[in-house]
Amino acid sequence: MAARTQRSGDAVILYDDALLDHADAVLFTPPTAAASTPIVIGGRGSAWILERGGEQWVLRHYRRGGLPGRFIRDLYLWTGLEATRAWREWRLTDSLYKVGLPVPQPVAARVVREGVLYRADLITRRIPGARSLAEVLTTPTDIPWEAMGRCVRRFHDAGVRHADLNAHNILLAADGKVFLIDFDRGARVAPDVRWQQGNLARLQRSLRKLAGGNAPIAAGWARFLDAYAKAG
Repeated sequence: MAARTQRSGDAVILYDDALLDHADAVLFTPPTAAASTPIVIGGRGSAWILERGGEQWVLRHYRRGGLPGRFIRDLYLWTGLEATRAWREWRLTDSLYKVGLPVPQPVAARVVREGVLYRADLITRRIPGARSLAEVLTTPTDIPWEAMGRCVRRFHDAGVRHADLNAHNILLAADGKVFLIDFDRGARVAPDVRWQQGNLARLQRSLRKLAGGNAPIAAGWARFLDAYAKAG
């Protein structure tokens, strides 16, 4: 496998040549069929499911969150191709996938430059049958808290700082495996208890926001932290 780049009109595309023999703008066109309803990925915006060769891929268009997103929904300042959010996320996710960390395999990234600004998209392989932690909080007794704690610890020990660790970005597969998704603005840095605890605090706030003071969730969080500590 090798990462390839290809120009298509005003766009530059980065892709895995083991999954694609070429890439063009058509690849990043959302489906138009009535059945192709967008799904929520990461809690901030919509993504589309692409059917490709008997498997499913997830197409996500980069959108701004918070106050800036009210005025400039999907435009970012151009400071060079390698600095674009799509390029950085594709390369980070690809590096994590190659070392065996549980992340979705990246397929392709696209950047479309518009003067001093750009728009971007990312495609990853969908994890079959997986649901986000946010989706299953209504049945907390079925949540693999210990497995989640061990999973997050693996990333932290590898120096992976997730920029938005929340209940939407933890996926639970049907076979019990746990995955992390959405590495936009993430980075590999030196392991440090300060940013690691910040990650955990962000996840806990997400759980409280979605589930309030639910007693089973609080008990599950304690199990998560115990497994996280023991995995070190």
